[in-house]
Amino acid sequence: MTTTLVIGQPAPDFELVNHHGEKVTLSSFQGKQNVVLVFYPFAFSGTCTGELCALRDDISAFQNDDVQVLGIACDPMYSARAFAEAEGYTFPILADFWPHGEVSKRYGVFFEERGFSTRGTFIIDKAGILRWQVVNGPGEARNAADYKAALASL
Repeated sequence: MTTTLVIGQPAPDFELVNHHGEKVTLSSFQGKQNVVLVFYPFAFSGTCTGELCALRDDISAFQNDDVQVLGIACDPMYSARAFAEAEGYTFPILADFWPHGEVSKRYGVFFEERGFSTRGTFIIDKAGILRWQVVNGPGEARNAADYKAALASL
């Protein structure tokens, strides 16, 4: 699966609710923090849980004063909340539920035939510019070490 986004171009802005029902916009981080967007297919699925727990377990490498991690799936807010609470995530889990997959579509990671986000990670700098991306198929786990290297290059 490929994305149509171009490195060096502005990342598509969005507004979604987090697992507490609070609105979150990508543009709210401009001038403040780099952002790591982590799209994943489903809460509580094995590979998704493993990937997000890897971030949770090494959160200081991915989230700090300069970087914010945002998990995004097409699950409803209540599923996102249950998932975040069950796994102890300290980063926001965003619901791209309605309009269904709208943000996933903007980032080129919506798997239309199945109705969910595939595995896409996007690093956006403080100016709102896309600096790094990787998109894997639904069953292909990502390597968190790649995120670290990309963040180190900012």
